[in-house]
Amino acid sequence: MARKTLGFIEIDQERCKGCGLCINACPANVIRFSEEFNSKGYHPAEYIGEGCIACQFCYYTCPDVCITVYRYKTPALSK
Repeated sequence: MARKTLGFIEIDQERCKGCGLCINACPANVIRFSEEFNSKGYHPAEYIGEGCIACQFCYYTCPDVCITVYRYKTPALSK
């Protein structure tokens, strides 16, 4: 069964210090460490690309407020 994508996240790569708290908090496992370094020498977290359930766990666990969560609008159910 395919994982339903309900949203996506953006991570500010320059502000991220690579603590990994968001990676551990993500129930959908859509965040990982980047192989690249940012200007401060850290491997920042990066969004894998799909499967985000927009739960906001990553946002609330990030101590540096580097993550923005976006939720897709769902069409209203018609009667």
